Amino acid sequence: MDQVTITLPDGKQKSVPKGMSIGEFISTQIGTGLAKVSLAAKLDGELVDLSCPIEQDASLEVVTNKTQQGLELARHSAAHVMASVVQKLFPGTQVTIGPTVEDGFYYDFFRPEPFTPEDLDRIEKAVNEELAHKIAFERSEIDAEKAIEMFEAKGEKFKVEIVEDIVAKGAKTLTLYRHGDWVDFCRGPHVPSTDKIGVVKLMSVAGAYWRGKPGNPMLQRIYGTAFFSQKELDAYLHRLEEAKKRDHRRLGPQLGLFTFHEYAPGAAFWLPKGSLVVHTLQEAMRSFVLKNGYSEVHTPLLFNKKLWETSGHWGKYKDNMFLVVDAESDPTLPLEERCTQSLKPMNCPSHHLLYRMGKRSYRELPVRYFTTDVLHRNEASGTLSGLTRVRQFQQDDAHIYLSQAQITEEVGAIFQMMQRVYAAVGLPFTAKFSTRPEVRLGEEALWDRAEGALKEALTATKLDWELKPGDGAFYGPKIDFDVTDSLGRKWQLCTIQLDYLAPERFDLNYTGSDNAEHRPVVIHRAIYGSFERFIAILIEHFGGAFPTWLAPVQARLVTVADRHLSYAREVEAKLEAQGFRVELDDGSEKLGAKIRDAQLMKIPFTCVIGDAEVENGGVSPRRFGGGDLKFMTLDAFVALLTEEAALPFGE
Repeated sequence: MDQVTITLPDGKQKSVPKGMSIGEFISTQIGTGLAKVSLAAKLDGELVDLSCPIEQDASLEVVTNKTQQGLELARHSAAHVMASVVQKLFPGTQVTIGPTVEDGFYYDFFRPEPFTPEDLDRIEKAVNEELAHKIAFERSEIDAEKAIEMFEAKGEKFKVEIVEDIVAKGAKTLTLYRHGDWVDFCRGPHVPSTDKIGVVKLMSVAGAYWRGKPGNPMLQRIYGTAFFSQKELDAYLHRLEEAKKRDHRRLGPQLGLFTFHEYAPGAAFWLPKGSLVVHTLQEAMRSFVLKNGYSEVHTPLLFNKKLWETSGHWGKYKDNMFLVVDAESDPTLPLEERCTQSLKPMNCPSHHLLYRMGKRSYRELPVRYFTTDVLHRNEASGTLSGLTRVRQFQQDDAHIYLSQAQITEEVGAIFQMMQRVYAAVGLPFTAKFSTRPEVRLGEEALWDRAEGALKEALTATKLDWELKPGDGAFYGPKIDFDVTDSLGRKWQLCTIQLDYLAPERFDLNYTGSDNAEHRPVVIHRAIYGSFERFIAILIEHFGGAFPTWLAPVQARLVTVADRHLSYAREVEAKLEAQGFRVELDDGSEKLGAKIRDAQLMKIPFTCVIGDAEVENGGVSPRRFGGGDLKFMTLDAFVALLTEEAALPFGE
């Protein structure tokens, strides 16, 4: 019998009969322990079912229920089980598509009657009962024309339409997956059987147009999730509840930070307290970068389209720009031709103009421009979401002009700055390296140089990173950093982009030590990203209870009785004179109500002032969410506040 060689991730090799299934290979050649938790495998990098036969020498990596990829497989398989249950419970319902999404899955159904919350409960119960039956997922192939006949016979007109589209693109056969008597076409793979899925929770139902196009039939989309254990599911549901409580769209207005108005969609109104948070973050970053060799600059808000044509944005990004009609243009021309200007959606092209305004020497490099200029991007109205997706925003934006030899050191310096900033707010991070996208500008040789240089710089940081092929910007590769908040959610923040294209398009040069002209390289970088999105993340990360250095109000003074107001005003004046952000509650409410109000506003310190405090020249502070710190002299409280209000970076 012919033999094939399997290479495992640790480099070990095993010789087995050709045609042996992956599942059999795992159980006989590796062990039953791994076989019990195996869900699928990567054969020469391709994700396949455990039933897949091994036909040639190959590398093999097992996907288990301990991995995120394994969880995604389980969720996709759960979608199939849910669809089968829906059709059993509600005959005549047609199925369409059912992919995995972040944290779960959905399936779209066509049914005249709406699904009710009670229906979802019935479906969820029946799905979890079916998971216990250990029904195998079986893969097969079918001739495309026969697939059309099969789905027509089932009355599945949406499936027929999908198959016809696939056939029109040249497909001759389709892959089917069956569990029990239910079948759907699907590329797979799937877990071996339903008992490997774990536990399913159905979350909600929503409307969705067929293929996302208004005018097409309205479908019902059932969202669900799956986890391998009830404990994991319970933890996820707890995180969802906590996330609702922390939602920045609720907490922001409640804490007096920001609001929105229909007359300015996608643009925040920063209220006094929110403006203090923005200002604190801006000043901290401004101080930080100026001490690290950056120069602060500001450039115009409005530019002629010639700038964007030079940068390449007019051709590739125009739909996301706010275009402005030239008042002096010919009114008979089409509107698009009369739009000769745009609000700037990014700072980099204007910084390139600044760099080019003077003759540059290698002795000046790196030249580091920093700005917090206002930017505008024409995001679709349906995508706007609180502070996380807006049309008007500001970034802690920087562009660095340097030589090829300086890339590794400069990326390392940015990395160290980023570490300090994220440590200050308790956000651990991971890195992703994104390479050339399908739609891009520039020659392949430039991309080869850029990717090689950035990968070398990333490797020098000693940080583990994930490769993201094709996710780079259209002008260059990039490193993206994802932070993890207190609820375990990941957010993309810092980005470092290497750009060899802009120096060519803008004819940027510097005079080298050889007295010849050379092209600089450009690094685009932001650590916060946009202030709006960063603040949204921080609100939810801290649950609105900012650390003392960032809190818009650092201490509130509350009096026991009116006779204590005079002393309280003296304390307020002394604290404000030292730069602290302090409020005095001089209302007529009782002390308990004043303390509760301060707690609701999540103020770091609530300082009680009564007879003892007046007599002894102090305050009795209480921490938000903590205990009573008892009486302190005013000097002692100032020392405590000084320590906790100090900026953790930037000074």
